[in-house]
Amino acid sequence: MLQNKKAFTMIEAVMAIVVMGIIAAVAIPRLENDSRQEASDQILSDIRYTQHLALTDDVTNPDNNEWQRHFWRIQFQNMVASGTGWTYSIGSSRDAGGTNIDLSEAAIDPLDGRPIFGDRTYGNTQVSPKVFIGRKYGISNIDFRGGCAGIQHLGFDHIGRPHISFTTSAAPDYSTILKTPCLIDFIRDGVNLFTIQINPETGYAFRTDQPNM
Repeated sequence: MLQNKKAFTMIEAVMAIVVMGIIAAVAIPRLENDSRQEASDQILSDIRYTQHLALTDDVTNPDNNEWQRHFWRIQFQNMVASGTGWTYSIGSSRDAGGTNIDLSEAAIDPLDGRPIFGDRTYGNTQVSPKVFIGRKYGISNIDFRGGCAGIQHLGFDHIGRPHISFTTSAAPDYSTILKTPCLIDFIRDGVNLFTIQINPETGYAFRTDQPNM
């Protein structure tokens, strides 16, 4: 005697597909929002960490006209040649080497004890993995606007004020101090994920759509 075999009917199969589609439609935006929030939280935290380092390590030196080059800074760069994409570094150019921070001059990530240094190819275990924001979060472009237009770095002085264009300064006249808010757009595939604003004088940094966070 043949036994009846249980199988999905066409209607049941269609319903299962519909349910999975609904779950995906709900879950994917949530994952997208979580990724965006994680990225902005990390970058904001490191901007504030840079300011903290500047507050605790006064590089002012009246005997050296180039001392402003030593400002603690966070700088972003696109490692196009290696295929790594956008990264960032935090450090203080102790040798006043202009636009570059060396590995030995990079700040140490307090979470993993490795340098926050983005001038390395993706996957390099010598540096903190969080710096590879192009690979980690899919950030394909970073646009600097407002008071920091055309700049890819931001520094802070000993009282926490933000500065731009200080890497080639030869006169300690504070002419590099940020005068209007700096806006940094973080973009993925042509879509602006979020914008971070850094205010002059205080250096207060926040996401423009979350000003009170």
